[in-house]
Amino acid sequence: MNAHKKILIADDEEINLDFFEVMLSKLGYVVEKAADGLQALEKVKKFLPDLIILDNIMPRMSGWEVTKTLKKDAKFKNIPIVMLTALDDVKDKVAGFEAGVDDYITKPFNFSEVLARINAVLRNRELFTQIAVRENRLRLAEELNKDLKEKISAFAGSIDDLDKVISKSLSDNLKKPVNEKIQALRKHIAAIDARIEKTMNEWDNLKKDEIGLSILESQIRKFLHQEQAE
Repeated sequence: MNAHKKILIADDEEINLDFFEVMLSKLGYVVEKAADGLQALEKVKKFLPDLIILDNIMPRMSGWEVTKTLKKDAKFKNIPIVMLTALDDVKDKVAGFEAGVDDYITKPFNFSEVLARINAVLRNRELFTQIAVRENRLRLAEELNKDLKEKISAFAGSIDDLDKVISKSLSDNLKKPVNEKIQALRKHIAAIDARIEKTMNEWDNLKKDEIGLSILESQIRKFLHQEQAE
């Protein structure tokens, strides 16, 4: 899972930056470092990390401010953030989760715990990404069905017009076989139209119980954070 995954470490303590860089690089992660909040924002734009480990207390810009800035930007708002903090107050953590922080690591930290949290956050983000892809594919399929239904309706109308022209122009001995072909074609069109209509009705029924991706993600995050707070 960690192959070629990019992690940005933002901390004003050089010993922490060096430690994370060495340990995570050995595990196959691509690591970039930032020594303060503003530098972290600059690195995010250039490096486009898969995950950010962000110290809360930093010069020039705090971890809170960096988080709020990133979550307001559509290009970066989905990058998961793990916050490093010396505080272990539940209220502060809940406020951080609501602001968009995915997880917390309380100093002093154990690297095994850090790694477990990194892997968990990346797995969750991959899950949300896959859900988003499927949601988009379903949306495209629904749009295609609606478009096909419109085209089939127009095609059926063209056949009706053609039938009228044929009835006037063909000799009596040709009308019967041509009409039979037209009727067979109409049955095929009606069958396709009915299948599309059934699919669209099934989707409409499913939508009644559907939970949007943003709401689903919020609910999952809330559940995970409640588990951590207990």
